[in-house]
Amino acid sequence: MLFGQEHIDRYEATDGEEGYEWQGTQALILTTKGRKSGEPRKAPLIYAEHDGDYLIVASKGGAPEPPAWYVNLKAEPEVQVQVKGDKFTARARDATPEEKPELWKIMTGEWPAYDEYQTKTDRPIPVVVLERA
Repeated sequence: MLFGQEHIDRYEATDGEEGYEWQGTQALILTTKGRKSGEPRKAPLIYAEHDGDYLIVASKGGAPEPPAWYVNLKAEPEVQVQVKGDKFTARARDATPEEKPELWKIMTGEWPAYDEYQTKTDRPIPVVVLERA
């Protein structure tokens, strides 16, 4: 199974032929700008499509702190996204309180463990909406 940097490398080298399908769901590559370094930071993330946008979840497995990619996109919401061979700029935003219940349900349909992750932390786990620029 692909994981971490190897997952990113294989996905990018094959336009997602390797790494798009992952453990029964699908993954995209998110590139954020490091808030301290200014360097591009890449993460393979489970996603779902909804009304032309892409949804991702800042779970970090239910850790008390959010994943670094989430902190980065809060500082700079313009991100790069790769879905298979499609590479595009997107604007990242948190789902609104009104949207979140529906979008959370979509994401737990992709990865049921998100519900378990939420029970492990007092931090509300955000659903992030990636809107194509």
